[in-house]
Amino acid sequence: QVQMTESGGGLVQTGGSLRLSCRVSGLPKAFDDYAMGWFRQAPGKQREAVACINWRGDQTYYSDFVSGRFIISRDNNRDTLYLQLNRLRPADTGKYFCAAEVTGSRVSDYCTGARTMEYWGRGTLVTVSS
Repeated sequence: QVQMTESGGGLVQTGGSLRLSCRVSGLPKAFDDYAMGWFRQAPGKQREAVACINWRGDQTYYSDFVSGRFIISRDNNRDTLYLQLNRLRPADTGKYFCAAEVTGSRVSDYCTGARTMEYWGRGTLVTVSS
C-alpha cells in the first residue's frame, strides 16, 4: 500500500518560512525510481505544480511564481521529499501535495502535465497571513 505523508504545514506570517516533508513508503519500485513533485491547491482554484525533481535530485523544475523562493530536494536514503518555502506570501496559501511518477522523462514534464503523476499524498495545509 502506497503511503505518502506530507507534514510541516502551518500558519505563518508574510515573509516567513516553512519546510514541508513528504515521507514515502510502499511504492512498487524503489523511491529513487521515481520523479517527485510538489503541487498545491488554493481554495476555489485548480491544483497547480510548484516544483519537480528528478530521481537523483540533481535536476529541478520550478513554476514561474516560485521566483527563487522555494527549494525542492529529496533524500533517497530516507525516502523523503522536501520543499523549503521562503519569503512566503498570502498567495501561497493552500494545500500542498507531494506526488510521484516513475522516472523516464524530463523533469519539467512532471510539472507541466506532459507526464501524469500516479501517486499522491493527502496534503498539508499552508496558511500565510498578511
